[in-house]
Amino acid sequence: MTAETTVPTVSSAPKKTRKRILTGDRPTGRLHLGHYVGTLENRVKLQEAYDTFLLVADYHMLTTRLDHLDEIGRNVRDVVLDNLSVGIDPEKVTIYLQSLVPQTAELHLYFSMLVSVSRAQRIPTLKEQMRDAHITQPSYGLLGYPVLQAADILCVKGDLVPVGRDQESHIELTREIARRFNELFGPVFPVPDALIPSDTLLPGTDGNTKAGKSLGNAIDLADDSETVRRKVMGMYTDPARIRATDPGKVEGNPVFAYLESFDPEKAEVEDLKERYRGGRVGDVEVKKRLVTVLERFLAPIRERRARFERDPKLLDEIIRSGSDRARAEAQQTLHDVRRAMKLDYFGL
Repeated sequence: MTAETTVPTVSSAPKKTRKRILTGDRPTGRLHLGHYVGTLENRVKLQEAYDTFLLVADYHMLTTRLDHLDEIGRNVRDVVLDNLSVGIDPEKVTIYLQSLVPQTAELHLYFSMLVSVSRAQRIPTLKEQMRDAHITQPSYGLLGYPVLQAADILCVKGDLVPVGRDQESHIELTREIARRFNELFGPVFPVPDALIPSDTLLPGTDGNTKAGKSLGNAIDLADDSETVRRKVMGMYTDPARIRATDPGKVEGNPVFAYLESFDPEKAEVEDLKERYRGGRVGDVEVKKRLVTVLERFLAPIRERRARFERDPKLLDEIIRSGSDRARAEAQQTLHDVRRAMKLDYFGL
């Protein structure tokens, strides 16, 4: 799709003809190379075989970032731009904003009646989220985060959910909710499966096992050439290596982790590793190669992003049109839910 393409408006919910995927991002800031390796690369492949819904989860921002609400509008657009720039096609993928599908909140309410507090507290990532956000006591909203996720997935009757292994417990709760609802009220929901594409985790440029915007150790998909060069040349390597002739450690070295992920010349990367281990190549040469590799990888991404940035009205229309379709799906789901729960008192 080009920036000149007209986005069709969807007025009703079509019947499912392929298995459906629900995936998405919290609009916390621009996406980076770690997101590409962990999620986006696979997302682009999946759009060819599945009916894909891509959620921009602005409700989920409220659970931990109430002091950053002024950023959400800009972040929503950045997240959508990043997805479009890596090759997500809005003619194949329904890109929508969570808050433009209010049925999600209603479904979350119904699901919250099916989950005990103790069950919600057993989600392993809760403590991690509290630690990262410096929260000592979780809000009701944060505790119910996985229940809202279940509403996201089941509102569009998703069959598959691509997630990292750390989110697998969230999908298991969604499966429990779907089964529980179906047992109590009737077969309304599919029982979705987690799709774990890769355990690959790209490290931060500082050697941290995790790259992240808040950590200041990521290379963003939207970074310009000079920023990429500066970040790569400042990358952590082997702190025990003083001279280029000293044997170097490849394991745990972010420069080689990035080369393994983005350099298509695998044989040359292996040769570079051997020379590094043997003290026959310096850090500067290795980093310069990585700069070249990343520039080659990012060039078409920057070009696609620039096309969409030149037409902000098109970007807004993509979000509106996708949200219209998602809302139509959600309206049908809520119709089924209310009827099954005998809540359609007046046939509405």
